[in-house]
Amino acid sequence: MLAAAAALGVERLDAQLLLLRVLGRPSKDRAWLLAHDTDALAECAWLRFAELCARRVAGEPVAYLVGEKEFHGLGLQVDARVLVPRPDTETLVDWVLQCLEGRAAPSVIDLGTGSGAIALAIRHARPDAQVTAVDASADALAVARANAQRLGLAVRFVEADWLDGAGIGYDLVVSNPPYVAAGDTHLAALRHEPARALVSGPDGLDDIRRIVQAAPQHLRDGGWLLLEHGYDQAASVRQLLAARGFAEVQSRDDLAGIARCSGGIWRTVK
Repeated sequence: MLAAAAALGVERLDAQLLLLRVLGRPSKDRAWLLAHDTDALAECAWLRFAELCARRVAGEPVAYLVGEKEFHGLGLQVDARVLVPRPDTETLVDWVLQCLEGRAAPSVIDLGTGSGAIALAIRHARPDAQVTAVDASADALAVARANAQRLGLAVRFVEADWLDGAGIGYDLVVSNPPYVAAGDTHLAALRHEPARALVSGPDGLDDIRRIVQAAPQHLRDGGWLLLEHGYDQAASVRQLLAARGFAEVQSRDDLAGIARCSGGIWRTVK
């Protein structure tokens, strides 16, 4: 079956995940596949597998096809209502956790939560944290709430446009907002994911500008704003943060060594 999938142009790992889905096996059960490599596949299962392979070849994310994606050690359910969580975003979560060290019961707000990946990862790593997750999409919040309930993680969810109506006194504001420029050639490969979670104006920075401008009103003294952004936007985002008055402005590299996150600390006394 995997050879047939390869002939269709499906990568081996993707084919294994799709076959496990068809067989009703956990996504981590790849060793089971190897042990049953010569087992016959029922015709109905084969037809379903072939259908999923065709959809994968057409560009549909494997996470949508299997209905789940692992992020920061958590198994999240995902579908076309939300972006697929990327491994590089774990860099942002790790930075958040570092900034929260030494803060008891910190207050955190995650903007544009989507599947809830960032908010839930923070709550899982810091059970004492008070985490609020915001999204303008009711559909996305439905996915995030379902993930929180299934994982048993208490997060407050709010339908809002970025920081509109948010409270004050947060220790940290974090966001992986839309940052792709309208007309970017990479959008064709992302056509199965929600465009509103990807595109942000002519240069991709419209939403980041809004967040940077508004965040100080919601941060306590010494609070952090941390943002994920595009591979070529680090210098621009740092400039926005510095111009707004943030201190200790810096960037962090993703798994490929690319500056993927930038942030700064807000001081009420300069």
